[in-house]
Formats: sequence, structure tokens, C-alpha cells
Amino acid sequence: MEYIFPDFPRISVNPARCTGKPCIKGTRMPVDSVLAYLAGGMSVEEFVQEFHWIAKEDVQEALAFAAIMLSGRYIPLQKAS
Repeated sequence: MEYIFPDFPRISVNPARCTGKPCIKGTRMPVDSVLAYLAGGMSVEEFVQEFHWIAKEDVQEALAFAAIMLSGRYIPLQKAS
């Protein structure tokens, strides 16, 4: 069974797919993989060209979803040497 986030209809979770990670709806592309490609230097345009079944709007919604999911999260820090 696939579930969507009401504020992010392009993002879904299916417990039987990708170990239940949030994915671009109807695909096996996890949101964290989208972030990893972009963080690795791939542009949004290159990403949608490489993964032609994913739209630019899907990528933008994945970024917005990730931002909201990290908002207000505590990330432990340590003093830099």
C-alpha cells in the first residue's frame, strides 16, 4: 500500500518498496538518493535528463520535503579543533 504526504503529493511511502523510505511517487527513487545526486554535483537539469521518468517538479518537491523533515531537528555538534 502506498501512502502520500498531504503537503507533498509527489512523495510517497510504500513499506514494501525501498525499505519504506520516502520516494518520488510511483518510482523506486528515494528522496535521499535525489539529495545525494544533487549534493554530488549533479544539476537538477542533469538529474532529470539521466532519470527521464522523473520530472523537475518531482525533484523540487523532494528538496522541499527534505527541508521540512530536517526543520527543527536537533543535530549534535562538537567543537572543531
